[in-house]
Amino acid sequence: MGHSHHGHHGHAHGSATRAFAAVTLINLAYTALEAGYGFWTNSLALLSDALHNLGDVLGLGLAWGAAVLAKRQPTPRHTYGWRRATLLSPLANAILLMVFSGALGWEAIRRFSAPPSIPALPVIVVAAIGIAVNLGAAWLMRDGHSHDLNKRGAFLHLMADAAVSLAAVLAGAGMLAFGWSWLDPLTAVLVGVVIAVGTFGLLRDSFNAAMDAVPGGLDHAEVEAFLVAQPGVQTVHHLHIWPLGAGEIALTAHLIRPSTDDHDSFIDAATRALEQRFGINHPTLQIEHGGHCAHDLHDAAPHAH
Repeated sequence: MGHSHHGHHGHAHGSATRAFAAVTLINLAYTALEAGYGFWTNSLALLSDALHNLGDVLGLGLAWGAAVLAKRQPTPRHTYGWRRATLLSPLANAILLMVFSGALGWEAIRRFSAPPSIPALPVIVVAAIGIAVNLGAAWLMRDGHSHDLNKRGAFLHLMADAAVSLAAVLAGAGMLAFGWSWLDPLTAVLVGVVIAVGTFGLLRDSFNAAMDAVPGGLDHAEVEAFLVAQPGVQTVHHLHIWPLGAGEIALTAHLIRPSTDDHDSFIDAATRALEQRFGINHPTLQIEHGGHCAHDLHDAAPHAH
């Protein structure tokens, strides 16, 4: 007997889409401003930071596009809709961040041998604007970034950019006050390391999510023990838990339950408990009365119990 239960919970895709749109457009405008000043002052520092910001805008654009795709309704071919885009986007985002931090470090090391002469005041002013822009945009991304990988990727992008801009302000101040041109490449190396370290966690989590790993914070054995403890359940097998998209967790399981009472009431109670206790909001539970299903004979999966 198969039964699926999906609670009627709202998903704030609309607000997420608006936030991504606003943040992407704000950062694109700032990148154009920074690049313009870079060309005007012939400042490689501003031009390279503008290039870094352009890469971040592309990453934010990916997150925006994923939020838009997640709103698409399921079809006979894409029965879950396009929710997984919110899991693939942060993976691409993390890879972009790693690539740009590596490029930033390489360019900085190259500059140590002959630090270019940079007009410090325009660097300070434009970078200070960058701090305000990126912190403001990160504030728009603050809601839900702790459990939404897509928002988390965008949030880390923006905080990393604010750190880059702060480092540029400090380097500009040092160059202005003491003429220390080596501050520019040194700052870039430090920022590149900070970005790479901060991005590693996102890369790991987004890769695991894309590979249908059990979401972080959930214990497979704990969920299994919870299901076994439900009234009338003898054992649980073929238990799978994976992320469907931002804030959505799916579960499928076969429950051996020989009793013949009202299975619908049992499943309704179990699925409500799964959401309240574990945040699993897309469970599908299959009730079996004992023995083996025909497909079990061909499965021989190591996770069967």
